Amino acid sequence: MKRELVKYLLLVAAAVSMPYFFSDGYMMNVLVFVGINTMLAVALNLLLGFAGQISLGHAGFFGLGAYISGVLTATHQVNPWLAMLIAAIAVSFLAFLIGFPILKLKGHYLAMATLGLGIIIYIVFNEAVDITGGPSGLSGIPNLALGSLVFDNDVKNYCLVWTFTIVTILLAVNLAHSRIGRALRAIHDSEVAARVMGVNVRLLKVQIFALSAFISAVAGSLYAHVMTFAAPASFGFHFSVELVTMVIIGGLGSIYGSLFGATLLTLLPELLRTFQDYDIIIYGLILILVTMFMPGGLVQGIPSLLGALLPKKKEGRG
Repeated sequence: MKRELVKYLLLVAAAVSMPYFFSDGYMMNVLVFVGINTMLAVALNLLLGFAGQISLGHAGFFGLGAYISGVLTATHQVNPWLAMLIAAIAVSFLAFLIGFPILKLKGHYLAMATLGLGIIIYIVFNEAVDITGGPSGLSGIPNLALGSLVFDNDVKNYCLVWTFTIVTILLAVNLAHSRIGRALRAIHDSEVAARVMGVNVRLLKVQIFALSAFISAVAGSLYAHVMTFAAPASFGFHFSVELVTMVIIGGLGSIYGSLFGATLLTLLPELLRTFQDYDIIIYGLILILVTMFMPGGLVQGIPSLLGALLPKKKEGRG
């Protein structure tokens, strides 16, 4: 546990120091998205990496959080913080209800069911024009504020988002090392063995599905209030696949791996913009190489790579 505390303190120190190194507004904005994507990757990793339940519809929960919070504040003038809470509770409740029938499925059947759920949510965003604004999106969403402090620039938004990100990582790490975390790993390895050990497999899978949706909805609300705009294109199938890629590239079953995966896949497209028409080819090639040579993800691959490159100490002769 001491080791986990050191990791967490290093993360907090790095997050606090970033505004001092990157005063450029563009880079701060990119780091805001790194934080939001980290929350989403952690949420999905709890479901996929720990419980072994794949989901290709998490972009839908992300979008529901954004739209519920956006509609309540922009259309009905609800307090943004209250709107965030309502959105998170509503989305997690929806996930809890649909989790019972969906999580009876396994493997590619579960993947297809969650994919269908995500597509249905995406279609609703496009077709409910009077509520969501349709393909044109929903504008006029207010920034979050604490009294006179309004989160209306890149540095303030960075501090806001990363506060939520750090809290999310802390909660996820504690969950992973708790009795529930061990039960989730047991489900991942063998549902039959977990049942024999007294784990209520069906209920725990639904609960972690709802918790994952809750975190995704909070991330969606943050996105809406940071961007002050929400459009269906940001919450489609492509982004769901990207979230799964973040989790796999970072490392299944690793909370800090989710951070690494989200950071890499958020920063990489920005770094490759200078290559213009070849950026997507280089992007795909990098992902293929990481998957081939780091099958355990970045969280396992980087230490192994450093161990291979650094000279080993020679054993003294007795």
